[in-house]
Amino acid sequence: MRHIGRRGVVVLGATSLVAPLTLALGAAPAQAASCTASKGPYQKQVEKFLGRPVDGRQSAADCSAIRAFQNKHGITPAIGYAGPVTWGVMDLMNKQKAVGKNPNKDGKCPTNKGRIACVNLTLQLSWVQDGKKLVYGPVPVRTGRDGYETRTGLKKVYWRDIDHVSTLYDVRMPYSQFFDGGQAFHSVGLRMWNPPGSHGCVNMTAKDAKKYWSLLKKGDDVYVYGRKPGT
Repeated sequence: MRHIGRRGVVVLGATSLVAPLTLALGAAPAQAASCTASKGPYQKQVEKFLGRPVDGRQSAADCSAIRAFQNKHGITPAIGYAGPVTWGVMDLMNKQKAVGKNPNKDGKCPTNKGRIACVNLTLQLSWVQDGKKLVYGPVPVRTGRDGYETRTGLKKVYWRDIDHVSTLYDVRMPYSQFFDGGQAFHSVGLRMWNPPGSHGCVNMTAKDAKKYWSLLKKGDDVYVYGRKPGT
C-alpha cells in the first residue's frame, strides 16, 4: 500500500502510520466497572515496581495502583490485573532506566559514521551520537508492533516533512523524518510505552521529535537494530 501526504508527496508503505485514529488521538481506553480481585502472575514484581507492600496478594489498594498505571499508559483492559502486558511495560521501563547515559555500551550502533541516529528495538530507546560522543538521549520510543516491525539495518534520512499528515487515517505526524520506505521518526500524542506499538514508524514525544528535527538533516544515517519485545 501507499499513502500520499497533503503536500502531494508519495510515501511508500503503510508502515509509517501510527496506531488507529482513536489511539493516535490519545483517546482514553474503555474503563472497566471495577477492579479485579484476582491475583496476577506478576503480582510481586508489579507490587515492587509500584512501591506497594510485596506480599503477592491482590488488595483493593494494589488493584487501584495497578489500574492507575494501566490507565496512564494505555494498557487495556485497565482492571488492575498484574498480567504479562503490565509487567512487560514495567520491566522495559526498568531496563531503559538501567541504561543511563551510555546507550551504546555494546557498541552495536556504528561509531565510524559521524552524526547518526540509533534505534535499539530491544530496549525501545533511541539516541543521536557523533562518533563515540552522545549528542542527545537516550529517549524512549514506540516502534512497530508484531506484523508491522520497524525494519532493521543501516538507513538514511531521505525526506523530511515538519507538518506531515497521513491521508489514510487523517492523522498528523509532526516532525516526520523518513528513513526507510515510509518508516519515520515523528511525534505522537501517546505514552511511549502504550502497547502494542506503531505500524512501523519510530514514535517519539513532541519534545524529542522536535529535537531530532533540529539535529538531523536529509542524508544523515539511521541505524536500527535489535527486536521489539513481543514481535
